[in-house]
Amino acid sequence: MTTTALPESRFAVARQVADAVLFEGYVLYPYRASAAKNRLRWQFGVLVPPAWGPAQGEHTFQRTEVVMEPRGAATLAVELRFLHAQRRTVEEARPDGSFAAVPELHLPDRVLVPWDEGTEERVEMTVPVAELEEGEVALPFVRPAREETEAVLGADGREVGRLVRRTERADGVLRLRAEQLDVPYRAFKLTAMVENTSDWTPGADLAGGADRDAALPRSLVAAHLLLGLSAGSFLSMTDPPEWAKASVATCANRHTWPVLAGEPGSSDVVLSSPIILEDHPGIAPESIGAMYDATEIDEILALRTAALTDQEKREARGTDPRAAAVIDLAESMPPEVLERLHGAVRALREITDPSAPAPTPESFAELFDEDPVFRPETPWWDPAHADPAGPARDRILIDGTSVGPGSRVILRPGLRRTDAQDLFLQGAAAQVEAVLHDVDGGVHLAVTVEGDPGADIRREQGRFLYFQPDEVAPLEDK
Repeated sequence: MTTTALPESRFAVARQVADAVLFEGYVLYPYRASAAKNRLRWQFGVLVPPAWGPAQGEHTFQRTEVVMEPRGAATLAVELRFLHAQRRTVEEARPDGSFAAVPELHLPDRVLVPWDEGTEERVEMTVPVAELEEGEVALPFVRPAREETEAVLGADGREVGRLVRRTERADGVLRLRAEQLDVPYRAFKLTAMVENTSDWTPGADLAGGADRDAALPRSLVAAHLLLGLSAGSFLSMTDPPEWAKASVATCANRHTWPVLAGEPGSSDVVLSSPIILEDHPGIAPESIGAMYDATEIDEILALRTAALTDQEKREARGTDPRAAAVIDLAESMPPEVLERLHGAVRALREITDPSAPAPTPESFAELFDEDPVFRPETPWWDPAHADPAGPARDRILIDGTSVGPGSRVILRPGLRRTDAQDLFLQGAAAQVEAVLHDVDGGVHLAVTVEGDPGADIRREQGRFLYFQPDEVAPLEDK
């Protein structure tokens, strides 16, 4: 066994997704330590000390089991990655040269506050598959306690305070073993265990016990594995070949889930993640950078981040360098990049021919040659666009009266309405903006309420109220 990893290129593509796993939920919008949702952090892949975890319902280990088909004298490269939380406190300089802890330290461009930072850690090893056949291989590891200080300088260059970072000791072990399977091919069930082996006990340093904040600095946070074969392949856990389905079904994964990673179509790399993914996950090419927010939507986060007040941005910049980078990214994003985030159509195929090649950008223009399909420059909410569900029918009969765009009606919400606000519109006069037909043959009237000061804005944005024909009554024109 050695502690060297496969060439960096082997894991390069998979690591893009692994990085997202590592920092998923690291800091949430609005990226300030004072935000309530940033006070309960480290939600994914946390392996806590054994003396604290079981009683609190937290995990102390991860187990990954996959089926692999090594070839020849194949070697297995393993890379365990996790965050080690270090506690940062803020101290202000006193006139006598001493320092005192403070909840905030105001600087011209940021507000420094106490915060738990995450430092990336890796444990790497390479072992011949033949050695795993002979028995379990274990690699214990230790991340020692340490303390560091960083001077904080004011606008005039004088030291106005300092940041003190304290890191607690974290212990763990990585265990590997391979079991040959009773199948027609040379295949093995690979088991990879990651365990927190810290001997820290809650009562050792805190009177009356300890809480999660005390356990986290001794934990392996966002722990996940990258596995790579020098020769051979892993089998998909969700779509294995027929001969391996029974063997794959016996694999017991605990607190993690393995998927094929790397380039699409490859099978020599696995990412075992505490977040459930599909095979060959990837980062959207439109993404402009990490925003760390769980289940992030780049466009919404960029817009909302750019709308923070100057004071909120100062607080975010003082919370964490990664939060500061998000603020700078949102502020410097050009309009054409933001527009790129507004949506994408991927992997279109002719449904009657699944083997057809992916369409080229030039072929998309053919989709808009027919009138029944609305053109991309026409907003989907514009009532004037051609109706893709059927021929245009602009008017309907209600109580013998023709009703269409421009008609005035009285609103009489029926019992089917689920919006309580409709009760306030009972008997209100409204103007019909459009008559819409859905694919099931239903008819809906888009209306604006008379006297609504925002009616013009609603028309411009296409944000109407909708009622069915039996919920309105024609009103004679003024």
